[in-house]
Amino acid sequence: LAVPWRWRCSPRRGGAACPSAGQIRAAFLRFFEERHGHRRLPSAPVRPRGDPRLLFVNAGMNQFKPIFLGTVHPRSELAQHRRVVNSQKCVRAGGKHNDLEDVGRDTYHHTFFEMLGNWSFGDYFKEEACSMAWELLTEVYEIPRDRLYVTYFGGDPSLGLSADEECRDVWLRLGVPASHVLPFPLKDNFWEMGDTGPCGPCTEIHYDHVGGGRNAAALVNQGSPDVVEIWNLVFMQYSREVEGNLLPLPQHHVDTGMGLERLVTVLQNKRSNYDTDLFTPILDAIHKGCRAPRYQGLVGDADAGRVNMAYRVVADHVRTLCVCISDGIYPGFSGAELVLRRILRRAVRFCSEVLQAPPGLLASLVPAVVEVLGDAYPELTRNASQISDTINENEAAFLSSLERGRRIIERTVQQMGPSTNFPAEVAWSLYGSLGFPLDLIDLMLEEKGISLDSAAFNELVLEDAKRKAGGPQAGQPGSTNTHLDVHSVAWLQSSSVPATDDSPKYAYTLGQHGQYEFSPCQATVLMLYRDQSLHKEVGAGQRCGVILDRTNFYAEQGGQDSDQGYMIRLGQQDVLFPVESVHLCGGYVIHEITAVETLRAGDQVQLFVDEAQRLACMTNHTATHLLNFALRRVLGDSTEQRGSHVTAEQLRFDFDTKGHVTVEQLQQVEQVVQDLIQKNEVVHMAEVPLTLARRVQGLRAVDEGYPDPVRIVSLGVPVENVLACDSEAAMQTSVELCCGTHLLQTGSVEDLAIISERQLVKGISRVIAVTGGRAKEAREVGQCLAMEVDSVSLRMKQRITSIPEMQNLSKEVGQLTKVVSSTAMPQWQRKELQTILKALQRTANTAVKKLELQQAEKAAQILLAKYCNQPVIIDTVPADSLSILMKVVNQLCDKSPGTSVLLLSPQASGEVLCACQVSKSCLPAFSAADWAVAVCTQMEGKAGGSPIVAKGSGNAKGMQGALTTALEFAQSKL
Repeated sequence: LAVPWRWRCSPRRGGAACPSAGQIRAAFLRFFEERHGHRRLPSAPVRPRGDPRLLFVNAGMNQFKPIFLGTVHPRSELAQHRRVVNSQKCVRAGGKHNDLEDVGRDTYHHTFFEMLGNWSFGDYFKEEACSMAWELLTEVYEIPRDRLYVTYFGGDPSLGLSADEECRDVWLRLGVPASHVLPFPLKDNFWEMGDTGPCGPCTEIHYDHVGGGRNAAALVNQGSPDVVEIWNLVFMQYSREVEGNLLPLPQHHVDTGMGLERLVTVLQNKRSNYDTDLFTPILDAIHKGCRAPRYQGLVGDADAGRVNMAYRVVADHVRTLCVCISDGIYPGFSGAELVLRRILRRAVRFCSEVLQAPPGLLASLVPAVVEVLGDAYPELTRNASQISDTINENEAAFLSSLERGRRIIERTVQQMGPSTNFPAEVAWSLYGSLGFPLDLIDLMLEEKGISLDSAAFNELVLEDAKRKAGGPQAGQPGSTNTHLDVHSVAWLQSSSVPATDDSPKYAYTLGQHGQYEFSPCQATVLMLYRDQSLHKEVGAGQRCGVILDRTNFYAEQGGQDSDQGYMIRLGQQDVLFPVESVHLCGGYVIHEITAVETLRAGDQVQLFVDEAQRLACMTNHTATHLLNFALRRVLGDSTEQRGSHVTAEQLRFDFDTKGHVTVEQLQQVEQVVQDLIQKNEVVHMAEVPLTLARRVQGLRAVDEGYPDPVRIVSLGVPVENVLACDSEAAMQTSVELCCGTHLLQTGSVEDLAIISERQLVKGISRVIAVTGGRAKEAREVGQCLAMEVDSVSLRMKQRITSIPEMQNLSKEVGQLTKVVSSTAMPQWQRKELQTILKALQRTANTAVKKLELQQAEKAAQILLAKYCNQPVIIDTVPADSLSILMKVVNQLCDKSPGTSVLLLSPQASGEVLCACQVSKSCLPAFSAADWAVAVCTQMEGKAGGSPIVAKGSGNAKGMQGALTTALEFAQSKL
C-alpha cells in the first residue's frame, strides 16, 4: 500500500483517552480500505430501494442483495464490486425484525443502529475474512485476546451438512485457544437470507466484559449480558432451493456485520450502549430540556417511575426519526411511514408523561443527533431544519390527541364501575380517530390495572377490514344507517328540515410552507337515522347516521371516496364520535357513526376531518383530471371518460378506446402528466350556472346529473377566461365539471405512474394509477425488476449444458413472470418485461427439452451396447427427472422395436422414478401399466399409464426387490 495504515488515536484500554465513536468508525473503514484494498461505499438510505417486502433497510447486506441473488446487471456499477466496506444505517422496527417494544427496557436494544461491514463478492473467503477480523480487533483496536471467543457451525446431520472444520482450523491457526473456539448448531451459526436463496455457515466473535483470566465459554450464546456477540462473519456458499435442499453457490461470498454501538461499548470500557458517546450528548440534551433527574442507567424495578427507560426511548427514537426523515420517510399512515409515526408518538409520550418535558423537546434534540452522526452521514446536517420542523408538526398534533385521549380514558374508567374490561368501542374510537397506537392504549390501561376487551376490539377490527375490503355489492345500499329511505326523505322535506350545507368542505388554504390547512366546522344535529327510520335520540353503542345542518366532510360522490374523521360535542372535548363514512341523499349529508354516548337532535358538535386521508384524495382527484386530459391529448379527442374512482391510495379511470393502449402511448400519457405537474399550474375552481358551463368549448363532463350551479375545475386558466365568449382555452388544458375536492396547485401531485391498464369490455379500458411517493416507489421497483430481467437474459445467452442449471433458470423466469405480473410498477414497463419474459420462457423450455433429449440419447446408446437386442431391458440409470427417464425408454424402444424396457432412477431425495414401455409385439399379454404397478407397489409407491407406456415412483428402500419383481413379471408374460 502506498500509505501505511495506522490507528490514528490512542485506544489503549484503561488509558485516559478512549477513542471516540467517530474514530472507531473511521478506523474500521480505513483498515479495510487502505490495508486490504476494499472499496468504501456510502450508506444506502434506510428506505429500501425496489424491495417492497422490506419496510426499512435492516442490515448492511440489503443493498447488495442483487449480487447475492445473481440478479445484478453485469454492466452495472454494483456488479464491478469485489471487496467493499461501509457503515450502513439500519432500522429495525416493524416487520420481521422488530425491536420497538424492547427499546428502553434494557440497555442494548435499538430501533436505529449502525452496521459496520466488509464484503467479498467472489474474492476472498474464510481464511482472509477471519484473519482480517482478528487483526482489526486484536492489533488495531487492541482488544485482549483472552476476552474473545469465536463460534463456528457445528454441522447438521438432518441436512447432510458436516461441521465447518475449515473455519475452526482457520481460527486455531490464528492462535485462538481451542477452548475459545466453540461449535454451535444451525439456529446459532447458519445464516439464511430467507426461505430460499443464498445461505451458509457463519462464525461469530463474542466479547467477555468481565475478563480477569476466567473461561467464559459456557456463557457464549446463553443470553448473558456479560458475554455478547460483537461481529458476525457469514460465508455464503449454499443456495436454499424451493424444495428445501441446499446446492453449492457458483461463487462464494463473505458478508460481515458488526454493530457499531456494541463495538464502541467495548472500546470505551462501558457496559451499556447508552453510556457511550453515541448517546451521551443526546442524553445530556434531554436532561437540559426536561424536569427529570439526570440519566443514571437504571433498569427494571430499580428504575423508579421509568425515568431512565424514558431517557433511553427518547434518545433512541430521535436518532431513528432524524435518520428516516433525512432519507425521505415521514410519519404517515401506512407501511414504513406508519411505523415511524408510532415511533414518534411513543417518544412524545415518554417526553410529556414521564420526563415532564415541555412541547418541543424532541425537535430540540436534533442538533445533538447531528453532532453525533452528522460527520458520517452528511444528509443529516443538510436536512436538520426540515427534520426539526417535521418532528414539531407531528408532535403538536399528537400532544393534542394525547391529552384528549387521556381524558377519554380517565372519564371512561370512572364510569366503568367494578368491571376490569375497558370498552372496545372507546378503544376503537381512540385508535381510529386519534391515531392511538394499540400499545399505548394497553400501557395506559395497564397503569390503571385494567385491560382492554380484546375479543370485542378484534371484532371491530375485523368488521372494519371487511368493510374496507369488500364494501357493498353493486346496486345495494352499503348500510341501512347511511342511505335514507324514500319515506324519511319525504318527511324531512315536508317538515322543512333544511338540506345540509356542505360548502365548508371546500374551505382549505395553502400555508406559507406549502402545507394545506383545514378549518374545523361547527354544526347542529338535525336528526338521527337508524334502522330505516328517523330518531331524535340514539343511545351509547348504537350505530346510526347523523344529519347535520352543515358539514366540512366530503360525502362519497363523483367517484371520490368519502372523508373520515370524528365529531365532538361542544363543551365535552373528551367524547369522540368517529365518522366512518359519509353519504349524500336527497341533499342531506349522513355521517355514519357508532355513538359512544347518547346523542340527540339539537346537540352542537364540532367536526374534524382526517386531513391526511383528505389530502391524499385531493391529490389523486387532481391527478385524475391530469390523466383525463393526457389521454385525450395522446389517444385523440374522441376519448371519453366512462367512470372513475378516487381513493387515498390510488385512482381508477375508465375510458373509451378503439383498441389496447400501446406501451408507447402509456409512456406518452405519463409524460404529458409529468409536464403539467412540473409546470405547477394553479387549479382554478368556481361555481357557475349549469347552462353557462355547458357552452364551454372542450369541456369534459361525465354523463351524470350535475347540480346547478355547477363547479368548474380548470387547470392553469381562470374560470372567467374559460367562460369568455368564443374562448378556446378549455381546448388547451383540463376543464371539467366536478364537485370533488382538489389541490390548489398541480405540483403537489409530485408524480404519477399508471400501474395497470386492461380492457373491461371491447371498447372500454381501465387504468389504475398512483401518485407521489407511491408512484416513485413503483418506478424504483420497476427499474429493479428490469435489471433482474436483463440479468436473466444475459445468462440465457450463455452456453448452458447442465439440465438442472437450465431448469433453475426456467424456474427463475417463471417466478420473475409472477412477480412482474403482480407487483405495482409502471404498466408500460410491465408490458415490456412480460414480452421479454415470455420469449425467455420459450427459449428456456426449448433448451431444457433439447438437453434432456441429448442426455437421453447418450443413456440409450450405453444401454443398447450393454444389452444388445435382448427382449427385455431392466436396469437403473441416473436421470434428473421423470421426463428424462421416459425419453431414455422411448429412445431404447425406437432403436430396438422388439424390446420391452423398464428403467428405475434413484433420486437424492430417497425417491425412485420408474418408466417402462412394452413392445407392441408383446400385447395384449404384457401390459406396461400392470408392469409399472407391480414394480412401484414393491417400493410402496404408485404408478399408472397405458398398455404400451407407463410411469410411477416409489421408495429407495424397496428398489432391489423392485428390480427382481420387474424381471419376474416380464418373464411370466413372455
